[in-house]
Amino acid sequence: MYQGQQQQNGYAGRPQTPNAQNQQPVQPQQQQFQSQPQQPQPPRSKIDPNQIPSPLIVHDLDQTNYDDLVYSTSSRTVPPLAATRFKAADEGNCNPRFMRFTTYQIPCTEDVLTTSMLPMGAIIQPLADLAPDEMPVPVVDFGEGGPLRCRRCRAYINPWFNFTEGGRKMICNLCGCDTEVPPEYFCNLDMAGRRMDLASRPELLYGAIEFRASKEYSIRPAKPPSYVFAIDVSWNSVQFGVLRHAVQAIKGLLYEGETGGLPKGCKVGIFTFDRSVHFYNLKSNLEHPQMLVVPDVNDMFVPLNEGFLVDPWESRTVIENLLNSLPGLFEGNRVSESILGAAAQAAMLALKDLGGKLFMFQTSLPIHGPGALKNREDVKLLGTDNEKKLYEPQEYFWRKMGEDYSKHGICVDLFLFPTAYIDVATIGSLSSITGGDLYVYTNFDSARDGLRFMEDLKKVGRRNFGFEGLLRVRTSDGLGVSHHFGNFCIRSGNPTDVELAGIDSQKAIGVAFKHERKLDENGTSSFQVALLYTNFEGDRRIRVLNMALPNTATLGNLFRCAEMDTTINYLAKASVAQAAASSLKAVREQLTDRCVKILAAYRKHSASNTSPGQLILPESFKLYPLYSLSLLKCKAFRPGMLSSDARITAMRNLRNIGVSESVPFFYPRMFGLHNLEPDVRVVLEKCCDSLFSQFGILDSRGNIRLPSCVRVSYERLDPEGIYLLENGVQMFLWVGRQVSSELVSSIFGVQRVEEIDIKMRILPVLDNKLSANVRLVHSLCQMERPRFMQFQIVRQQLDPPLETEFAGFLVEDLNHEGMTYVDYLCFIHRNIQMEMSN
Repeated sequence: MYQGQQQQNGYAGRPQTPNAQNQQPVQPQQQQFQSQPQQPQPPRSKIDPNQIPSPLIVHDLDQTNYDDLVYSTSSRTVPPLAATRFKAADEGNCNPRFMRFTTYQIPCTEDVLTTSMLPMGAIIQPLADLAPDEMPVPVVDFGEGGPLRCRRCRAYINPWFNFTEGGRKMICNLCGCDTEVPPEYFCNLDMAGRRMDLASRPELLYGAIEFRASKEYSIRPAKPPSYVFAIDVSWNSVQFGVLRHAVQAIKGLLYEGETGGLPKGCKVGIFTFDRSVHFYNLKSNLEHPQMLVVPDVNDMFVPLNEGFLVDPWESRTVIENLLNSLPGLFEGNRVSESILGAAAQAAMLALKDLGGKLFMFQTSLPIHGPGALKNREDVKLLGTDNEKKLYEPQEYFWRKMGEDYSKHGICVDLFLFPTAYIDVATIGSLSSITGGDLYVYTNFDSARDGLRFMEDLKKVGRRNFGFEGLLRVRTSDGLGVSHHFGNFCIRSGNPTDVELAGIDSQKAIGVAFKHERKLDENGTSSFQVALLYTNFEGDRRIRVLNMALPNTATLGNLFRCAEMDTTINYLAKASVAQAAASSLKAVREQLTDRCVKILAAYRKHSASNTSPGQLILPESFKLYPLYSLSLLKCKAFRPGMLSSDARITAMRNLRNIGVSESVPFFYPRMFGLHNLEPDVRVVLEKCCDSLFSQFGILDSRGNIRLPSCVRVSYERLDPEGIYLLENGVQMFLWVGRQVSSELVSSIFGVQRVEEIDIKMRILPVLDNKLSANVRLVHSLCQMERPRFMQFQIVRQQLDPPLETEFAGFLVEDLNHEGMTYVDYLCFIHRNIQMEMSN
């Protein structure tokens, strides 16, 4: 159907699809389209879906390449795909888990970049988790003087600094300025110009490094973070079971396991609110907690000098007594309003001198007290050009509160449980400005959502977390930073520094680069990310990430070294930013237009000698049409009547998502569970779960290997089969109508498909290997994802609403007012031909 270009010298590209050169190019049926590529009528196609680019083949080949190969960051090759399990060796450039670029060769001029239509940017995930067999980020202490820095651009010393004049001066790789080497750091050079002590200097060896920050980098003494839980106890919270599950989740976060989920030395505080705010004295010497009520919400204060923030282990008995008593204490509460604004002010007063994290639980639109809001949802605006008015906060109070939180190093994780409009765009500012997470459980049902809510709280609370963060991206001369994308705070007077009240291992930030002058074609461009933050142990650190990439004046090299997964993630973040000023229709049109122009640029400048009727895709971007289509179908951008709360929630989560998580989010993974191969009994000492210690097939690095994936299309589903689909947010178990009773019995413990309980959230534990293996796959998928995925069983032809929801995740099919993958590919091809003819 299509013809991919072979890789040439330079960066090593992705492996060629087997027999790709033997495939006969298909000339799709001709059809006329308007010049503007937006939501056309799907064309009829004669293309075999098996002959178009498949993400499964691409990912499997990349995984095969890195099963036994360690990726060297200095190899000047495009890194492994973000979804690949790999091991990286830091040899001067940082691990790609921390920073990924849209292209791994930098265009020398703006003209080259404009001609290619590729974006030039990076996705930065500075606290990303490393693989268990990768070296942790080294920590270096330069003492009170702090780490060495360039005297002009203030870049931190790194492996790309050069030493001259016998080691007495160091040359900055970013600005080229020379700086005197302090006497205490001086070392002679060898014949190759390298320092004699190079092997003992981690800051000169590794692209990712952490420096202990000296006192000049701190505005207050560094301490472990404090955690405050603000719980809505209004009528809605009590009646729908939110309060009951919240206290169970908090107990699980604090005390599950030998050491609990929060860092040692932290402080914990709890307060509740409805129309007033209730504080609790949790001193360890008390038999029972003491409640103090602040009824005047317009004059908020904390009525405790001590006893509000306590050590969770010293005060464990008092805390558990409080949490156990809260559901009964407010069981008869008839107050339907909750003053979220006053609760936010209370948390600010409690944490402003300490910094840390605030978990807020809210069930309804705050219509009373400070920051009171109105229901402004207007269905007449949904799906129109004016819908963007609903994306902006309606009350300045909330943005100001978010900025104040950011200033004081307080990160907000917001858990919302609405039964109606709750204005996520406004109150969600608390989490988006402070770098926190946003969780929305619409029409909360205890049986359906209770487990997910409790696991979400435990997962987010246990992540590697830093607070009081300040991030800056530096580039070498000739380049600059034009935009930042993500959930953070940037002050108008200082557009170069990104304030991160909180940042954890899952938070990613997009950065757009620009040309300021022509670059040396034979040179390299350097990038440095510096994150100043306080870690969960209370140490002030500076994490520095370095990358040096070669420049190029050739479009072929630019495409050969482009990285599609990062590009899609970058475009998603940029499109969310664009949606604040443009209509969603314009955003969708631009996404498709960008896809057409990028592929047309490649065709025109790198594959011009091929037949006009062939669809020629660059090897690195051959899946671009599929992921472009997936972008158009996601909740953030798809057409149709979608509540503004749901739309904003999707957009805010896209701004945070890292590359490794966005891959399955846009193209879900689907496994066939009915034909699992017999497993080999193995022992996994690193796993405490007995299930993992008894079943599973290991790969060469000791990881349990998941079954092969299936393309996400309904025509790939066998009515006699059972399939697990997950995208990092939701998980479905689809059961075919003709599944054998033996299979149903082995997995579900019943005899017929009709008897399967679709409300179960955990698969039953049955004494057979198939049950163990299915539960193993389910558990592994949950463990790999930062959020707990809602588990839903769907029976073919028996659960129409659920099956419709499931079908919406099959991105290769016709859904969400979007085309099938085949039709969209044909549509892109025709627009490329029109672009070429113009």
